[in-house]
Order: sequence, then structure tokens, then C-alpha cells
Amino acid sequence: MKGIQTKRVYEPTTDDDGFRVLVDRLWPRGVSKEKARVDVWMRDVAPSNELRKWFGHDPARWDEFRARYRKEIGDSEALAELKKIVKAHKKVTLLFSAKEEEHNNAIALAGILEKKN
Repeated sequence: MKGIQTKRVYEPTTDDDGFRVLVDRLWPRGVSKEKARVDVWMRDVAPSNELRKWFGHDPARWDEFRARYRKEIGDSEALAELKKIVKAHKKVTLLFSAKEEEHNNAIALAGILEKKN
């Protein structure tokens, strides 16, 4: 089975990361491209600024955020491209910059890719 995991981009890179995909619309503050070791930056798979601001990492809005996010990216080319990347690699790490590690777009996106939400 293919492995999809999530990780803060600020955490150290490990050999277990596999193919590293940054799934934020904005580049993370204070992280150089060399230090981030991102294989691909997929801005267009991130939630819109409006949806991101509405959510604000509020756990009370988590279920609604996931539903809106799933609808927003729907059949987008960006999601199709990410699915190809997941299919092509043994392990993919979705990188995010949010401090909130349980309620963020990378977690929601992993669920979409694994068809869990």
C-alpha cells in the first residue's frame, strides 16, 4: 500500500519522508528552499485564501472545512496531478506550515487522497 503522511515543513527531513510535497499556498516563513528539501510545491492544491481564513484552524469548524475543501478542489487539475504523484511514489509526505498539527489542510488532503472523508 502506498504511504501518505503529513509533516510540518519546519521539522527535520528524514529518509522516511519519501517524496516531499508542500501543499500550502504561501511559502513557509523563515524556511529556505534548501532546508525545506521540497520535491514539488503544489500551491493550487491548497485551500483558497477565503476558505483558509474562514477555517482559521478552529477545531469546531473542522468537519465543515473538510467538506468545503473537498468541494473546492473537486476535480481540479491540481488534485489530479497530486494523485499521479502519490501513485508514482512508494511514500509521499504532505508538508504544511501550520502550527495546528491535527486540523490543517494537509491532514484534510491526506483524507481526500485516501478517500477517508
